[in-house]
Amino acid sequence: MASLFQIENIGNVLFERSRRAKRINITVRPFKGVRVAVPYGVSFTKARAFTKSNRRWIQRQLEKTAQTEKDHLILSDHFKDIDRHVAKEILVQRLDELSWIHGYRYNRVNIRNQKTRWGSCSAKNNISLNIKLKRLPKHLMDYIILHELVHTRIKNHGLRFYAELDRLVRNRKELDKVLKAYGVGLL
Repeated sequence: MASLFQIENIGNVLFERSRRAKRINITVRPFKGVRVAVPYGVSFTKARAFTKSNRRWIQRQLEKTAQTEKDHLILSDHFKDIDRHVAKEILVQRLDELSWIHGYRYNRVNIRNQKTRWGSCSAKNNISLNIKLKRLPKHLMDYIILHELVHTRIKNHGLRFYAELDRLVRNRKELDKVLKAYGVGLL
């Protein structure tokens, strides 16, 4: 069950019943707004009062998401009009080069226009790469490709995976931060 309520100085807030919530939980997401997960046994009246008492925090989060939404519009222009055939040729060639240099094997490759991922690797070592990688700086494109190649040997994000990735890429944490800035263009 969900209800939309107008909260002063915040705007529309979605209140949803949640079986998983153990307490009232407020989330603020770009393009989605404010959502309050309300556990069973807690009234919507109490949840609204809780939300109003956290108004300042919510307003700060809304300011941050407004900036994120603005950045998204700028970055989405950057990712428009990518020639699919050229992107596929460049990405597959680079995947082949990096797999050969570092001794990795993959099965098949797919180039897709994904909205939430830069890439993925299946249990059968099929690699999917986002067409938008073509617009990233080369070192970021290589980092994502290497990340997926490491998954051909290690299927999770455990310590072994990151040790292997760190062996290939020296500044992984810095690259992750930079990617997050670009990542907003994928929303």
